[in-house]
Amino acid sequence: MITRRWVRASACGLFVTLAAGLFPAGAAAGEPVAKEAPKVELVLDVSGSMRAQDIDGQTRMSAAKQAFNEVLDAVPEEVRLGIRTLGANYPGPDKNLGCKDTKQLYPVGPLDRTEAKTAVATLAPTGWTPIGPALLGAAEDLKGGDATRRIVLITDGEDTCAPLDPCEVARDIAAQGIHLVIDTLGLVPDAKTRDQLICIAEATGGTYTSVQHTAELSGRVRQLVGRAATPVVNPVATEGAKQCTGAPELKPGLYSDRESFGEHRWYRVSVAPGRELRASVSIGADRAVNNDYGVLLRATTLSGREIVRGQEAGDGRTDLISSGLRYPKAGSADDEEPAETVCLQVSNSFSAPATVKTTPGMPVELTIDVVDGPDEASDVASFGLGRGWWLIGVLALTGLLAGLVWGWVSRWRIAVWRTN
Repeated sequence: MITRRWVRASACGLFVTLAAGLFPAGAAAGEPVAKEAPKVELVLDVSGSMRAQDIDGQTRMSAAKQAFNEVLDAVPEEVRLGIRTLGANYPGPDKNLGCKDTKQLYPVGPLDRTEAKTAVATLAPTGWTPIGPALLGAAEDLKGGDATRRIVLITDGEDTCAPLDPCEVARDIAAQGIHLVIDTLGLVPDAKTRDQLICIAEATGGTYTSVQHTAELSGRVRQLVGRAATPVVNPVATEGAKQCTGAPELKPGLYSDRESFGEHRWYRVSVAPGRELRASVSIGADRAVNNDYGVLLRATTLSGREIVRGQEAGDGRTDLISSGLRYPKAGSADDEEPAETVCLQVSNSFSAPATVKTTPGMPVELTIDVVDGPDEASDVASFGLGRGWWLIGVLALTGLLAGLVWGWVSRWRIAVWRTN
């Protein structure tokens, strides 16, 4: 049994080596870009439930104000910060009015810390919890430009303005391709609140955090605001075609798209002689899906002949599935030989229960890179394994021998222990 475990461990190590060679760090499809100052809007729940006194002996509202003061002191100079509230103004029973109760407390822009702190200090727990309308308002506040954008939602309860589902709002925001990330923080959340906030965050590639103490809230918000100031590669929104003819031609870079359940989408990439195409795709299950699904990334010629494919299957244990491929095009003595058009097909085999909405489609992230090819198109050095298959044999043999030796030593130690 011990030997078999070590053989499996050796195989995993070999797979990691293969993966590292297939997508080395130096083959990134883009470089970090920060064209404009990043924008962040803090969205704070000021509904009546924030009166609850269960965070470090003080009310949730007091804990939020204390955390906000600490966060405002630590905001990086380059960040353009805004604050929006929900449930801060209307205390009455009229749901129509309560679900419109969201307002920008401090505009997104250069931060005047004193002014922002003064505005937060005036807040008192008041009304409803219109999370969906608040997210729509925050997205509008951050609209325009190419800056990185982030919403940090802080709430202690689930949305009270159904049928406007905030999770669907987040998916619609993601489908717009504006690369806006929503992070959520739940103050002493119950199960329903936690599930809703997780759904909102996952729909846009954000994070969810459960908060029980003031220090946790302050530290996490500071971390998220600081993260916005870190340059990132923003995917370029694109839309694949139903067939290769008329498909968008992609240059090296990072792209985002949406794909329905069981859909096929096509893209085109030009690969010159002596160059190598490296492509990967990731599809996120941002809603409940059935177990057993897969993703296929396939490269073909214009005539439909398959060149190479990469595929991966999942069983519901993860919410992201990825695959990749490489195609080295042989060099040519003819300097005027034109580049080859390679058709890339992205397909998925996701399905979902009848109660799950299938629109918008699931988020797709596609990475394209074209680099110098190996000396020979069949040269396995292009896979990061050295020249020839000897290195694979050495790695496999080393892992096997290590597993055998460890197994023998372990059995010997057990035998000695039993004897003594």
